[in-house]
Amino acid sequence: MKKTLSLACTTILTTIVMMMILAHGFAVAQVSGQTSGQVSADVLGMHNLTAASGASVYSQGSLGCTFCHAPHSGLGGVTPLWNQKLSTKTYTPYTSTTYVEQGNTQPTLGITSSLCLSCHDGTVGVGQSAVYGRLPTVGALNSVDSFGTTLTGSHPFSLVLPMKDASNLVASLVSQGKTADPTGAVKLVKGNIECTSCHNPHVQGTDRIAQNFLVRDSSNAQMCLACHDPNRVVQGQINRLAGFTGSIHQTATNQVSPDAHVGSYPTVGVNACTSCHMSHDAVAPARLLRPATPAAPGNDPVTQDCMTCHNGGTYLSPAAMNVMAEVAKTGHPLPSGNNFHDAAEAALLNNNRHATCVDCHNAHASNKVTQFTAAPLLRPSQGGVTGISALDGVTVLTPAINQYENCLRCHGTSTGKQRLIVYGYAPVRVVSAPDPLNEIPEFASTATSSHPVTHDGTSPLPQPSLRMNMLNQNGTASARILGSGAGTRIFCTDCHNSDDNREFGGSGPNGPHGSVNSHILERNYQFSQAAVPGGVVTNLFPNPDLTVAGPYSMCAKCHDLTKIVANTSFTQHSLHISQYGFSCSVCHTAHGMGAISPGITGERLVNFDANVVGENNGALIGYNRASNTCTLMCHGTAHNADGSVGTETTKKPKWTVGK
Repeated sequence: MKKTLSLACTTILTTIVMMMILAHGFAVAQVSGQTSGQVSADVLGMHNLTAASGASVYSQGSLGCTFCHAPHSGLGGVTPLWNQKLSTKTYTPYTSTTYVEQGNTQPTLGITSSLCLSCHDGTVGVGQSAVYGRLPTVGALNSVDSFGTTLTGSHPFSLVLPMKDASNLVASLVSQGKTADPTGAVKLVKGNIECTSCHNPHVQGTDRIAQNFLVRDSSNAQMCLACHDPNRVVQGQINRLAGFTGSIHQTATNQVSPDAHVGSYPTVGVNACTSCHMSHDAVAPARLLRPATPAAPGNDPVTQDCMTCHNGGTYLSPAAMNVMAEVAKTGHPLPSGNNFHDAAEAALLNNNRHATCVDCHNAHASNKVTQFTAAPLLRPSQGGVTGISALDGVTVLTPAINQYENCLRCHGTSTGKQRLIVYGYAPVRVVSAPDPLNEIPEFASTATSSHPVTHDGTSPLPQPSLRMNMLNQNGTASARILGSGAGTRIFCTDCHNSDDNREFGGSGPNGPHGSVNSHILERNYQFSQAAVPGGVVTNLFPNPDLTVAGPYSMCAKCHDLTKIVANTSFTQHSLHISQYGFSCSVCHTAHGMGAISPGITGERLVNFDANVVGENNGALIGYNRASNTCTLMCHGTAHNADGSVGTETTKKPKWTVGK
């Protein structure tokens, strides 16, 4: 009887107090405005736990503060006046390979974060009062507010003290125990990060838009930047947030649909960090990444994090480029199984075939490409990415300077590289370095000949077919100048690019995300093939279309093929290409000469496809540029060192094949 009367009195007292508090609070809110004004009084919002508050679990009356506090008693010991039964569960805290702290402790029972978890871990029913027993409630805590005991997807709290400093933390956090928040609202609690460092359980609407009980307005990353500093430089440490200030994800004005679930605010830039990261219930066990909208559980967490905005749809206005549509063609291989990207993985990706967005883009430092500059420097969309030096193939460059340095994370000295059949036929060259998939020696300045990717074009031989400007996909001249060849540089992405990229006249995203053409090539490039080396060649294209619509349009982007078949550089091009229809790939390697042999020194990228060309009666396969003669068997025809052709036993006059 006494307990019932006490509860009734408490309810009446609480109701009166709450009415006064709420009346005062709402008046303050009206003065503060509806966007981001500070609310100084208690406005419990959903924590009022009434039907009108919008809470998923509530009381029929207005018990107000009673759910958490008992006015004259409460749990004894550490927390006076506390009324909600405490959870005694053990929690699995956040951890990651880039987490510099020594770990998290279990929140101290009865103080700080333990009080919040008494409801929000979902193991103790809301209204399980320590003083009055079970309080009458309707409904249940929803899944968004019930974090469970596995907190790997929540921002770390209750850290092991003392905290450990890091380059991406504000300098005062560890040295002074003070955040950089100018309002002082975001603060450490007894030198630690706790729930109340970011949340005020008594005021739901200090941030009038987010309405998440935040201690201050969190738009434009203001709360995150209270503890995290993207501009701090600490010698010997990499600041993984470097470049964020002024980056596209901090400044983008694209409107965001609420259906995207990428933050509370109206634009990408105002959402800032919360466009990609979540404070609670993140999809990934590390780095608090958001899941994709719509759900894409078959993709790795990093890819999911990018998909919502870069997968087409109507979530952004104006929409971002649909990168995932390119990947869905034949794209760089996304992670599968357990082969996921990790932010702490080595820059040189040994035995690790995956290509997540963040292997080639740094979300904290990337920017929109507004002007297509000449090679070899990185484009703004790849700002801040990691690379590997082309000088030795192992030196890590953070950040990379040139585009090819980023590509060399996988396409250089890394081990475990593969040729996958999904990318189409791959020639095997007669002469190659020990690692035929290592592009560094093929592009090196010491190579006999190479496309000018890692160094300027320096060929002493004339290049009569080279255009002054690269061609757009429709055959018109682009703004990219090639010139005479001396000093010319090209990107890897001048060949390996989305087939509809906007740099060369398409409407899609730039870069080697994916293509309808083999080897993620921007344009068509057909490879002649044979059943056995020296045997009959298939994939022949007699009298080919020499324009950007033809079978060799990838080459036609930079080379005028009409000059090629006019024999301006080799007297037998017309015979081989126009009359018989052989592909460029039979005689020429695409990247460069990674090695030489006595028979093939590699001028003009001459290096035969060993799957197509065979030995002529045991003689070493070779090419003599001075005499323009070959020694080999191709398409059932012997080519002899003296310039004659025919079968292995019957010679015919020079260049009279088939006559």
